[in-house]
Amino acid sequence: MSKALLIARREIGAYTRSPLGAVIIAGALLIDGIFFYWKGLSQKMLSAEVLSEFFYNSSGVVMIASIILAMRLIAEERQTHTFTLLNTAPVRDWEIVLGKYLSALGMLAVLTLLTLYMPALIFVNGKVSIGHIVVGYTGLLLIGSATIAIGLFASALTRSQVVAAIVGAAILAAFILLWVLASAVDPPFNEFLAGLAFHHRNFQPFQTGILELKGVAYYSAVTYFFLLSASKILEARRWR
Repeated sequence: MSKALLIARREIGAYTRSPLGAVIIAGALLIDGIFFYWKGLSQKMLSAEVLSEFFYNSSGVVMIASIILAMRLIAEERQTHTFTLLNTAPVRDWEIVLGKYLSALGMLAVLTLLTLYMPALIFVNGKVSIGHIVVGYTGLLLIGSATIAIGLFASALTRSQVVAAIVGAAILAAFILLWVLASAVDPPFNEFLAGLAFHHRNFQPFQTGILELKGVAYYSAVTYFFLLSASKILEARRWR
């Protein structure tokens, strides 16, 4: 675990030394702010509805930011031919994957914390539940965590960061659109597909301030599956 933390610290340093981390955070905050003003402050809505709309819009921003944060994690190492050094170091593949995942998750946590002023504005000018805010941010971190895992898996597949972003976005889009497919099939397959949908049914409870364990379990399972898949890809490449 200590080796994974060392890798995470190294990757966070890379984010802070390059303009990528700052550009992603600034861009995400700008888009969040625009949506918050447009969908929340400029329309007559109840405070709870404004907060729910904020989490809905912010979840999309978090998913996009997570894919961009994750696209470089392994692909950049292979592109710059530094991954060989990491492979020959006394560190296991799962530690590499975990360290890189934690670095992107740390950056995402900073991004989400910087948006706290928006719910705070609602809290000052209206009546909202602290629990709603906590549950909503828990959902944002969970959906971001799962998206980072998907992006990391895509980054392990290729040496191009652009291709990694495209592959990660395609996988994410396929998971999101499962709810559309669910509406077109008959029971019991529609319930099964709806339960697998990345955003529609699994994120809605967080958005409205309801903590459901099945949503936590779903995003945790997606995160674990794609992190495990990424480590298996690295393991296969090491054996080759």
